[in-house]
Amino acid sequence: MKNIILSCFAVVALGLSYFYEVKPAEANPETQNFTFENASLIPFAPDGNHNTNPFEKAANTLTYKDSLFYKYYSQNFAVKLEYNEDKELLETVNEWIGTPYRSGSASKRGTDCSGFVTSIYKEVYGINLSRSSRSMFQDVKRIKKDSVQTGDLVFFRRSPKQPIYHVGIYLKNGKFVHSATNGGVMISSLKQAYYQRNYYAAGRVN
Repeated sequence: MKNIILSCFAVVALGLSYFYEVKPAEANPETQNFTFENASLIPFAPDGNHNTNPFEKAANTLTYKDSLFYKYYSQNFAVKLEYNEDKELLETVNEWIGTPYRSGSASKRGTDCSGFVTSIYKEVYGINLSRSSRSMFQDVKRIKKDSVQTGDLVFFRRSPKQPIYHVGIYLKNGKFVHSATNGGVMISSLKQAYYQRNYYAAGRVN
């Protein structure tokens, strides 16, 4: 008798299985595994526009190693990086920091301002610039001060009637790197009284 009842239940259950389909539980996006190395640390702009600076060549997605790289240089240069700056530029500039000033030279044993800039552009971008700051100004497209980006050049002159006498490479947050007569290759601020007073123009290499 008991076997007959159990058999009836089995038949009923089998019949019901034809009328009901149990769907597998859908994966919860909040519980899915997330790989940090594949995460984009910098969201794209809402309008989809990307950085137009040709000298900022970082990939759209950054690994954890990338984030450590930019964090290191952000602290080392005392600037707030956006994690899209050219890595080779940052590394190369860092290698030149502390190089003594030497007029007419362009090596890590000593360099003047234009020698430093031409060396960086040749090493990082493969671009040959004119050797003097005055002639170098002819190689660039003049841009507004509030539009200057990493890798752009900044030029200085002592008065409107005097020619350009100094050039540096812009980094971020009003900071630029240059070879100064009183300290060699260093990072300075455009907000410093001396550079603010003598600032002339910014330019982008075409």
